[in-house]
Amino acid sequence: MWALLVLIGAAAVSAHLQDLAFDGQKVFRVTPQNAEQVEIINSLASNIQVDFWQPDSVTLVRPKMQVDFRVEADKSFEVEDLLKESGVEYRVLIDNLQAALDAQFDSKARTTRHSYEKYNNWETIAAWTADIAAQNPDLVSRSVIGETYEGRPMYLLKMGKSGPNKKAIFMDCGFHAREWISPAFCQWFVKETVETYGKDTVMTTLLNSLDFYVLPVVNIDGYVYAWTKDRMWRKTRSKNAGGTCRGTDPNRNFNAAWCTLGASKNPCDSTYCGSAPESEKETKALADFIREHLSTVKAYLTIHSYSQLLLFPYSYTQELPSNYEELNSIAHAASKQLASLYNTKYTYGPGATTIYPAAGGSDDWAYDQGIKYSFTFELRDTGRYGFILPESQIKPTCEETLLAVKYIANYVLEHLY
Repeated sequence: MWALLVLIGAAAVSAHLQDLAFDGQKVFRVTPQNAEQVEIINSLASNIQVDFWQPDSVTLVRPKMQVDFRVEADKSFEVEDLLKESGVEYRVLIDNLQAALDAQFDSKARTTRHSYEKYNNWETIAAWTADIAAQNPDLVSRSVIGETYEGRPMYLLKMGKSGPNKKAIFMDCGFHAREWISPAFCQWFVKETVETYGKDTVMTTLLNSLDFYVLPVVNIDGYVYAWTKDRMWRKTRSKNAGGTCRGTDPNRNFNAAWCTLGASKNPCDSTYCGSAPESEKETKALADFIREHLSTVKAYLTIHSYSQLLLFPYSYTQELPSNYEELNSIAHAASKQLASLYNTKYTYGPGATTIYPAAGGSDDWAYDQGIKYSFTFELRDTGRYGFILPESQIKPTCEETLLAVKYIANYVLEHLY
């Protein structure tokens, strides 16, 4: 078996180019049963290029955990042989990644124009932020909170009827470049606010009483790169000192037990925590904005994919937050709301115990700033498509998620502090 691993490793150094074609690449799901099987996954990852989808790093793999990972086409059969030979329970989630990538664009709305039911590239989203504000001047305004490493403006939309001393909820999408359903939800949410204000009583009350800050894409450079060069890109696109590997994981880059666990100090890793907390222009702009608005921001929501989870602090420690009972009951009720539409089942709880420990996340950081309602959504699905959720699922995903977000927002409104 080890000979097989060495053999796989030898050929793995060959060129890795794109505009990447993913033809023949496979996504496997394995469930290691014990420490020995975890070690097999570890050695596999150290011998060949393995892209971990869930959890997002090999270091987080534990016995009995469901592990999803992608391997290069020329390695897939050898990997399958290795798994068979070593008795690791596995199945192939995606047999040909390129076919799945082609199939993600299955929306009927094939147009260069903006659409809420398809994935929009950054240029389209940026233009949409201007349009939606211009079309709804009494409800939406746009500002720039900073710029990305590559110099793109970071647009923030503020929604709400103007009024004195309003409290606010901050929501962001698109931390990780390949999680395309996430920015799609931020756009959908904005659409719902402008379309249902004055019609839907809950939404009308929310917008009269609260402001919503929505950052449609945090990691814009990464998102552009995922559209143009590598669909599976996750991190930012900043240059790292002393090497060719680019990017930092923005959701390991916040000053919340920074880089102590569940993050990597290696710039080539997908969970690289960066050279320092807020080393990334994008995370610093987000953190600066929240710090400047701490007196008004009463809830923080961050939207990721995939896994169908509703998480709250902490991820950097197993310790429970002081208002654990309250957060848990909100998450329970919000998950129930979400499931009421299409019966989509979410798991909820504190990050560290519900999925895995990880430091430097924006939700823990916001919570430690005193924002006591801090939640991370991991949207659809549970791995059938993973990051390449078909466009036909955008509408149902957004509709059900909206119910949970409205529930949380309404709860916050009724429990202002």
